[in-house]
Amino acid sequence: MQYLTSLTLAVAILVPSRPALSQAPTQLAEQVREAETAFAATMASRDHGAFAAFVAEEAIFFGRSGPLRGKAAVLDGWRPLFEGPTAPFSWKPEVVEVLASGTLALSSGSVWDPAGKQMGTFNSIWRRDADGRWRVVFDKGCDP
Repeated sequence: MQYLTSLTLAVAILVPSRPALSQAPTQLAEQVREAETAFAATMASRDHGAFAAFVAEEAIFFGRSGPLRGKAAVLDGWRPLFEGPTAPFSWKPEVVEVLASGTLALSSGSVWDPAGKQMGTFNSIWRRDADGRWRVVFDKGCDP
């Protein structure tokens, strides 16, 4: 019996366990939906500084001129989109899925021009960072 107890203890110590989710997947998906909605609101409110808070340091945003690599490049590349009183486009998450690990998520939805006509779709990959905040690590738009 002592052998089995020692073996069980050894296995428990040597075999790494998956971290338990502290929140249900539906709660995590709602967090990502809220983050994506707040991210989109930064464009509507023309707040480039608030936009920056949602972009991961190592983010890659794909655009017509190729990928923007790193937060600084993303912020520089998107700065012109925040100029002027009217946002050049808006977006809203329609699909949100979170990995079972609770560390990565996908959000996707429509992108509209200022007149409300759909001009594309977006796909964003979000990562939950050590501070518990969700930030975009990949972003790519597509034609409708």
